[in-house]
Amino acid sequence: MITGSLVALITPMKLDGAVDSVKLDELIEFHLKAGTHGIVAVGTTGESATLDYEEHANVIRQVVSSVAGRVPVIAGTGANSTHEAIDLTQRAKDAGADACLLVTPYYNKPTQEGLFQHFKAIAEAVDIPQILYNVPGRTACDMDNATTLRLAAIDNIVGIKDATGDLVRGKDLIEQAPAGFAVYSGDDPTAIDLILMGAQGNISVTANVAPAKASQAASLALEGKADDAKAIDSSLLGLHKNLFLESNPIPVKWACEQLDLCTAGIRLPLTPFDKTFHAAVIDAMKQAKVMA
Repeated sequence: MITGSLVALITPMKLDGAVDSVKLDELIEFHLKAGTHGIVAVGTTGESATLDYEEHANVIRQVVSSVAGRVPVIAGTGANSTHEAIDLTQRAKDAGADACLLVTPYYNKPTQEGLFQHFKAIAEAVDIPQILYNVPGRTACDMDNATTLRLAAIDNIVGIKDATGDLVRGKDLIEQAPAGFAVYSGDDPTAIDLILMGAQGNISVTANVAPAKASQAASLALEGKADDAKAIDSSLLGLHKNLFLESNPIPVKWACEQLDLCTAGIRLPLTPFDKTFHAAVIDAMKQAKVMA
């Protein structure tokens, strides 16, 4: 089972919007040296919505190659078309990813039965461990715990990224989930609390900027050391909040640029981070001691 701090990796881009493969390799080494437990490539934070098929597959291949088995690689392969999600998931398997992360279909708002059939079809089509991803704040589609538990009975559906931020709901899911089915937080402000309740880790935006502390806090929480985990996490609270002052990944890419982890490249319809918010993110980075 994949556990710990799993970074929802940004996709570095050049100023013209092209994927920056040199910075991507450097970014992976930065995370491995900092103790990140796993890499999530081409998720929402990786601008999956604006990468074309070939770029998407190429980034996954590069991440797998660069990581070279040192930590697990989870590939974002979700789509609001079941056919497209199957194709992306097969490409990720062919590239050597350890697992795939599949967001609930966005915009077309399927029923709970539609969600079940969508994820069931992907699991049956591609034999790779698959992690569901529920983030209703971005997709306008909320998968009920009951639907998740139905899907958990399928052998290669091995977990869920719960980005609802609802700890009561998360705790209920953890308590009902079958053995071997992992619940991961997808909400940095509540992640440590959810891990202390039995979640297996956090798929984190903040870890892009403060990977060492995110890793330490997750490890301590997994060990049940609540006070120590929360003490470290307290220094990250500003990042948890201010990295969402505009739509993700606009602020986190700007923060990474300040650390020379990437250039300012970002793709429309996302735009450069508004200067109004720069000071708040700098303050949060200083609070986390990732910037002097």
